[in-house]
Amino acid sequence: MKQSRLFTKTRKEAPRDEEAKNAQLLIRAGFVHKEMAGVYVFLPLGVRVLKKIEAIIREEMEGLHILPVQSSLLQKKEVWEKTRWSDEEVDNWFKTTLKNGTPLGLAFSHEEPLTAMMKNYIQSYKDLPTAVYDFRTILRNEKRAKSGLMRGREFFWKAAYSFSRDEEEHQIFYEQMKDAYKRIFQKLGLGAITYLTFASGGSFSRYSHEFQTLSDAGEDIIYLDEEQGIAVNQEVFRDDVLKDLGLKKEHLVEKKAIEVGNIFSLAEKFSQPLDLSFQDAEGKRHYVYMGSYGIGITRLIGTIAEVLSDEKGLVWPESIAPFRVHLLVFGQNENLFREAENLYHDLKNAGIEVLFDDRDLGPGQKLQDADLIGIPYRLVVSEKAAANGGIELLKRKSGDLDYLAPDRVISYLANEKES
Repeated sequence: MKQSRLFTKTRKEAPRDEEAKNAQLLIRAGFVHKEMAGVYVFLPLGVRVLKKIEAIIREEMEGLHILPVQSSLLQKKEVWEKTRWSDEEVDNWFKTTLKNGTPLGLAFSHEEPLTAMMKNYIQSYKDLPTAVYDFRTILRNEKRAKSGLMRGREFFWKAAYSFSRDEEEHQIFYEQMKDAYKRIFQKLGLGAITYLTFASGGSFSRYSHEFQTLSDAGEDIIYLDEEQGIAVNQEVFRDDVLKDLGLKKEHLVEKKAIEVGNIFSLAEKFSQPLDLSFQDAEGKRHYVYMGSYGIGITRLIGTIAEVLSDEKGLVWPESIAPFRVHLLVFGQNENLFREAENLYHDLKNAGIEVLFDDRDLGPGQKLQDADLIGIPYRLVVSEKAAANGGIELLKRKSGDLDYLAPDRVISYLANEKES
């Protein structure tokens, strides 16, 4: 893509009413536009990141043979009345009313609607186990949305739900999903600072599991055993829990963290009130044993902006960067511009995603914008680079600088892996 075709522009300053570092950086770099507190429009660069994260998650879900669905935004009151429709039970719903007076809920979560839906498809033990996953926009009527993309009133997530015959069958799938989540965060560049964290399982299991990424911007407090690589949430930080998990209080360090994913054993919490059951081989009926698995994708983007940025701007991992290469050309020399344009087409033809800064701006502004946008590799075509051997190559993450002959650029990038 040629940068001159982007309608977005970088900004020196973030909006005055934006307090969160993640949103400040993403707004300034042209990835998102702030519509209102807790509501962000994803711009072209942001959409590319969003889709790449979605693709990584989708690959892991389908690797476990989880089937995709597209859930609805509008939800029926009569389904939720059997569990938690009232504002006392869920105080951050957006609700609406049809013209005929029928009350509806607006996509708060999907345990109830999908449980009710699966009654049409699960009757026999032969229909189990099964699982579905869903990408969609969720609405939450948060009282204060002050953490940028990490706590929105409108956000994008992946939710998955499993349906099993019993706890033993469920547990097999649960462990597989736990491993899939670890792989997801590793691929997103967060693996080294994201920890499996024991949290409350509510009324239906002793523990749930969160995936917490260390960050000073985090809203959660966890206690981490760095040697074992596991943690407990502050809400379950008790002597009996630590003993149960084989953890010693003196080995734990207190950390602030951002919850980027969670997995729950739901047991029969929703299948029983909504009468989702199956008939076994002997003709006896049982309630389906369920699980729930969530990842907030827009929250992930905010988290990555918080923890992988530096004083110059964003620093995207290659796996989700909007482009792999940012190509800059300095000056008005027609030969240099022609060389840069040829390199741009060569990169595209080689299947390398490239953003070409062909704008009529000075070198200083282009370099500042490149640092702020945070694409992994920066190539510069200039008289200075030519004098040093050809094309300047900078790795955004490490700051390593090198000069390559023009005919070596493609082969170098083809063989280079992010360090």
